[in-house]
Amino acid sequence: MIKHFVGITDETPETFIKLIKRSEFWKKSVKKGNVQQILGPTKNRTSSKVIAMIFQKPSTRTRVSCEMALHHLGGRGLYLSPNEIGLGKREATKDVAAVLGRLVDGILARVFSHSDVLELSKHAGVPVVNGLSDAEHPCQILGDFLTMLEHGWRPGKGKLAFIGDGNNVCNSLIAGAALTGTEFVWVGPKGYEPDKKFVEFAYQNGGKIILSNKISELKGSDFIYNDVWTSMGFEDEANKRRKKFKPYQMNSKVMELVPSAKILHCLPAHRGEEITDEVIDGKNSIVLDQAENRVYSKMAVFERLFCNHK
Repeated sequence: MIKHFVGITDETPETFIKLIKRSEFWKKSVKKGNVQQILGPTKNRTSSKVIAMIFQKPSTRTRVSCEMALHHLGGRGLYLSPNEIGLGKREATKDVAAVLGRLVDGILARVFSHSDVLELSKHAGVPVVNGLSDAEHPCQILGDFLTMLEHGWRPGKGKLAFIGDGNNVCNSLIAGAALTGTEFVWVGPKGYEPDKKFVEFAYQNGGKIILSNKISELKGSDFIYNDVWTSMGFEDEANKRRKKFKPYQMNSKVMELVPSAKILHCLPAHRGEEITDEVIDGKNSIVLDQAENRVYSKMAVFERLFCNHK
C-alpha cells in the first residue's frame, strides 16, 4: 500500500512521535555533516528520487525547505508553478496526478483545497505530501514539535496555546497536541474557532483542549503560537478581520501574562498586525528555529515514504 503524508489526523501517537524523533535525528546528522543520501542513486536505481512540487500558493519556506531536504538526502525537487499546472482548471486534478505518477517518484502539493491533496493521493500511484491545504499544514507542525522539543517540551507534558484565527495551522496543532498528550488552548474572537472536526479528533484521542475568547486563558502556557489574521484566499475579509482580531494581537502586554513562554509563528508575519516587533524579535521568540526545522521534518517524512521506514 502506498504511503502518504496528508494530515496529522492520519497519524497515531506512536507514528507522530516517531516522526518528531526522526526529524531530530536528521537535524543532528546534517549538523555533523554525516547524512546518508537515501534518495540518491543505488545499485538498483540509476538516478535520484525526484519529487514534483505543485505550488498553487507561493512560499519561501515550503519550497526551500523541501528542496534542501531532498538535497541533503540525495534527491531532487521539480518546482511546478500555478501557471504550469492549472490544477483542476486547465486539467482535472486526477489527470495531473495520474500523469505525474508516471513521471516522478512523489508529489508535494501546496494547494488551496484539501480535496485536491486527497484527489492527488487517490490517483497518483506515488507518495503524496501535503505542503499546505485549507484544512492542514502537517509538515509545518512536525517541524514545530521538533522546535518545542529543543526548547524543553516533552510528550505528555506542557501547555501549548494558539492565539488568533482557528486556521489550518491551528487545526494541525490541535491534532498534534492530542497525539502527544500536550494541553492545548485556543484564544480568539467568536466565529473564528478551529474546525470542529479537529476538536473532535482531539477529544477522541484523549486530548485536553480549551477554546476561549479570553486572553487570560493564555496564563501558564509554555509555548504560544501566532499566525496571520488573514490567510491566502481570504484577502477580501482583511479589513473585517483586522477589527475582529485587534484585541488578540501578540504584544508586550500579552507577554506580561506569560513572561517565560516561548513564541512561535509559522511565518511570514505581518508585523504590527498579529504580532509586534518586540515580541517576534524578542528573547522568547523561536520562530527562526521553526523555519529551519522544516527542512528536517521533511527529511523524516521523505524517509518514511520512500525508504519504508516505520
